[in-house]
Amino acid sequence: MEEKTCGDLIIIGGAEDKKGDKVILKEICNRIDKDKDEVVIATVASGIPDELGREYREIFTNLGVKNISILNVVERKDAFEKANVNLINKASVVFFTGGDQLRITSLLGGTSLYKIMRESYEKGCIYVGTSAGASVMSDTMIVTGPEDDSPRKCTLKMAPGLGLIKDVIIDQHFAQRGRIGRLLVGIAENPQIIGIGIDEDTAIVVNNKAQFKVIGSGAVYVIDGSEISKTNVSEQNQDEILSIFNIKMHVLRRDDKFDLNRRTP
Repeated sequence: MEEKTCGDLIIIGGAEDKKGDKVILKEICNRIDKDKDEVVIATVASGIPDELGREYREIFTNLGVKNISILNVVERKDAFEKANVNLINKASVVFFTGGDQLRITSLLGGTSLYKIMRESYEKGCIYVGTSAGASVMSDTMIVTGPEDDSPRKCTLKMAPGLGLIKDVIIDQHFAQRGRIGRLLVGIAENPQIIGIGIDEDTAIVVNNKAQFKVIGSGAVYVIDGSEISKTNVSEQNQDEILSIFNIKMHVLRRDDKFDLNRRTP
């Protein structure tokens, strides 16, 4: 069986608590030496990178992290800059902020920076993503699709992600934006992979054995389509309601665990 992960990931459903107990952000800090290790804030997805960079720098500084850098890639040429490559080389944590996940893949794909990110991940750097930064962690990501609506055939736009975790689709802001329908469509179209919907202020902490634990205040929804017996998925009549039989869903809360290889909670 091909390994789904080769390192540690923290994948956040967006809108993590930044002012109260900061459970998720503290989890990141607890995994590093706050005096010595480098946290790199990657604002690639954002249209307001300077503002987001300042916000997260302040948060991690207040949590005791001494070494914080901002990776600000605005154009593809920035992803070939040696200074940016060196930032990733010395990072212990790379934190992708929210924004537009297509910005991440279109700006980083095929660049020197993307190559060094893959290498650093394999060597033990922890990769973290929130909101758009969460969706981009998988090898296939949802770009757009109807929210808060019944699932309809072929209404989902997907694209390749960064591929740090394989054979899953991740969706974020899940219950808050009513995204169950679009994740069901994604799994109906790709029943060999697992769908993971993550609520706001909720995260999965994934280890190198492709097992994860839930942290935060919300729920995580795991959709398994491997035993689907019938669907009406096709390119014809694309706006028809999706019909799907024998699909399995697990709902997990704080401290619940899931094994992605065995597909079992």
